Parts: sequence; C-alpha cells; structure tokens
Amino acid sequence: MSQAEKDLKTQLQPSRRDFLKSSTVAAVGAGTLSTLGVLPGAHAAGDDTIKIGLVGCGGRGTGAANQALSTAGNVKIVAMGDLFPERLEGAANQLKKALGEKQERFAVDKDHMFTGFDAFQKVIGSGIDLVILATPPHFRPQQFAAAIAAGKHCFIEKPIAVDGPGVRLCLKTTEEAKAKNLAVVCGLQRHHQFGYLESMKRIHGGEIGDIVATRAYWNMGSLWMHPRKPEWSDVEWQLRNWLYFAWLSGDHICEQHVHNLDVINWAKQSHPVRCFGHGGREVRKEPSYGHIFDHHDVHYEYADGSWMFSQCRQIPGCLNSVSEHLIGTKGKANLDGGGRWFIEGDSKWRYEGPRNDPYQTEHDDLFASIRSGKPLNEGQFVAESTLTAIMGRMATYSGKMVTWEQALSSDLRLGPTKYEFGPLAVDPVAIPGETIAF
Repeated sequence: MSQAEKDLKTQLQPSRRDFLKSSTVAAVGAGTLSTLGVLPGAHAAGDDTIKIGLVGCGGRGTGAANQALSTAGNVKIVAMGDLFPERLEGAANQLKKALGEKQERFAVDKDHMFTGFDAFQKVIGSGIDLVILATPPHFRPQQFAAAIAAGKHCFIEKPIAVDGPGVRLCLKTTEEAKAKNLAVVCGLQRHHQFGYLESMKRIHGGEIGDIVATRAYWNMGSLWMHPRKPEWSDVEWQLRNWLYFAWLSGDHICEQHVHNLDVINWAKQSHPVRCFGHGGREVRKEPSYGHIFDHHDVHYEYADGSWMFSQCRQIPGCLNSVSEHLIGTKGKANLDGGGRWFIEGDSKWRYEGPRNDPYQTEHDDLFASIRSGKPLNEGQFVAESTLTAIMGRMATYSGKMVTWEQALSSDLRLGPTKYEFGPLAVDPVAIPGETIAF
C-alpha cells in the first residue's frame, strides 16, 4: 500500500466508527432532539426557522425537498433552481400538494425560482440556511464547494462526483465544512436505516469474525429514457437523459451501485486499494441510450488481502438482486435494502426490530443535528464510496488494473469545461484494452 493510501485509510477508519456511533444515536433519538425545540444560533440564520433551497427539481430532488419539509421544527423552502422551467414548476406544484395543511412551509415566490446553469448560485445567495443538491452528479463538486464557501448546510445526493478531480474537490470541501461546523449529509440512506445500523453494530462487534470476502450486487432491468425531440440541442438531450452519459452520471456503477459498494466499505471500515474487472454494452446498444455500459463486474482488493466481488447490471429479463453479503471467519451476514438482514454461523441473528423510511430519517437526523449544534458530516465516506465506484468504472472501461491512488490522483475530467446549450459530441463507447480511462 502506498503512503497516500495508508494516510487516507488512517483518516477514514476513525471517521467511520464515529459516524456509526453517531448515526445509531441519531436514528433512535432524532425525535427526542426535535422535541427540545430550536437552540438559538444553532443554524446559519440564527433564528428558529431553517430556510431551505433546492437545486435540481427532478424526482429525487423533489422527494428530498418534501422529506426536508416533513421534519420536526420550523422549516421553509424559500428558493428553487433547475435548468428547465417546466420541471421547476412541476416540483413546486408537487411540494405544495404534498404539504397539505402546512402550506406556510412553501415560501418560494416567483422571484426565487431560478433557471439556467447558474441557478445554483442564485439559490445559494437567496438567504437560505441549507441547500439540497440534486442535480446530475457531474455538477455536485462545484455546487458543494460553492455552498460551503457561502456557509450553507448541505444535503447532497449520491454519488458526489464522476471523476478523480471531482472527488478531490469534495474531499477538500468536506474539510472546509468541518472547520465551519456545517452539516453535510448525503443520499447514501442505508446509513440511516435501522436494519443496516443494527447489522453494522454486530458486524463491527465481531459476530462474524474477520471479514475475508464480500459480494455486492445491483442487478436490475431497464430505467427510463426520454426520446430526443427535434428542438433539443445535443446538450439538452444529454441533460434530459443524464443517466446514460458518463460525464453526467458516472455510469450506473456510480449512480446506483455506489450504494452497495458503500455498504461493503462501511462493513470493512476501509476502502479497496485496487481493482480489475470487465463490462460492456451487450443489450442496450441504441444511440438513444448514450454510451454507458449495461453491465459491470469488478473485483476489488482491500489492504488486508480480502476481496469484494461486485456486479451491477441494467438488462431486463435477468435475475435481479440488490444486496450485500459478507463472509467472515465466524459466520456470514446477508444485507438487503429490501428489508432482510441476518447473520448465520457461530452467532445466529435476524433483524426483527422497527422499520423506518431511511429517506425520511436521513433528513430527520440532518435537521436534528443542526438544531443540536452538532452537525453531521458524511462527506468523507460518500467521497470514498464514490471513488470506489469511479475506480471500478476505470477498470471496466480500460480493462486494466486500477489502484486507489491512480483513481484519486487522475487528472481525467469528464464533461465540457463551458456549460451552454448547443452541440456536444457523445463520447465513444469504451473498448477495454484500448480506452484510456485514467
């Protein structure tokens, strides 16, 4: 292992243990914190109302804003931004409908509904205390950095970046957020799901012994695609179908499979040091689906010599699985985002405790932490898990062995340097053995 890898591992391990402890307390006690009322000066505005801004008004952004507005205490959404006016209006209508009798929580006037590539700057500058960043992943490092520079708490969807330069910026921004005592919570909601929290408590407590091998899957069918309209430029078409372009999504190994990779890193309290794999575009070949792969199979090695066997696939008609599996010296653990968590071996256990909506709980925990004056900061592990996914994509695109240090230090930046509607060629489909991916 290189010295850089050792240094980063040293930084990450205590932060993961501290986060597990704080998340368990927050998940169980968020309601208790909320009943204490607002602590003066505990958030950016210094009053008893946390003012929210939303950047990215698609389905996930609208859902996250609704969850933020459903937390305990006084909250209001006061500014919204998106590239497309119809999506901005649609999100506003959905939020107002979802609020029901709590319409006072929607306080966005027409002057604070922004469109364009600079909408995030206008939202951040609208007197908010917290910003929800739910644009395509490519834009998140820049927007995260701008929000923290302006002193705003952040909820950021995963993944946090699509390339090495983006991850490096997010790591730097995470440290700046810590120095400013600002909250950073990400969309890796399994860290707020009771079944996962109890499983990790037992795994880290040694119930399956030393972890010697793991498996992680996000295998599913197809997702949505918007057929191109004649009036759309290249950039607009790609933005409206951002899933299918690596510069925007990082490929589905980053956009989706990051959840499973994160669970394994969480269990291992570490990150892989190198990986190799294969992938391709076997079924989804039409140009309307951009240039990303429809399957990835990656083998990741950790510093202790153990391996993670990882698969993600978006091909209909095949066996589906979204799950994580750990094999230890005393037994094995099976984890499933669908609600099944159990341990077999020397210790036998199955989670039968309360079920929660982790998408809501992550916002409950975020706002409770701000009100308590002890804001959560999840930036380190989301950056680590994002880089794990990026490293896997580099391996499948190139056909090469890729190390953590290569992925982290890569200067290969995806996407244009200037943002404007107009022509933008689609990158060719990667050819392992030929494509330079890092």
